[in-house]
Amino acid sequence: MVAGRVVRFDGTRGYGFIAPAHGGEDVFLHVNDLLFPEASVRSGLDVEFEIEDGDRGLKASSVRMATGPDGSPLSSSAGHRSGVPASVPRHLDGDDPLCDVLTTEEYTQEVTEVLLEAAPSLTGEQILQVRRALTQLSKNHGWTEG
Repeated sequence: MVAGRVVRFDGTRGYGFIAPAHGGEDVFLHVNDLLFPEASVRSGLDVEFEIEDGDRGLKASSVRMATGPDGSPLSSSAGHRSGVPASVPRHLDGDDPLCDVLTTEEYTQEVTEVLLEAAPSLTGEQILQVRRALTQLSKNHGWTEG
């Protein structure tokens, strides 16, 4: 089993993406691969899953909620960036607030949300290809940290 966190899930369309805790490409998640109620899925949810090679790239299977040592579900700080509420300006040098410089993970999450809303007919593989290109562009221009 691999640990990870749900990056985005669209209950209407029945799919989303999981960011593996070990890093690497996000993994496609389909509602049919959940081992818990779909109503519990949300961005930021800690999960455990198997990774398979699907027809269009990496795919999660046997997805279950991650649990702590006592067996209770783990929770996360969804809605916050790097543990900092989104309303708090981030500073690179400690003095002057800059425009919101995102981590690569935050950037890819936001790009995914925009792609799912703007072009719902995109396949999981197409979304991953566009995200890779945009992430590289953002790194080249210093728009993201890391």
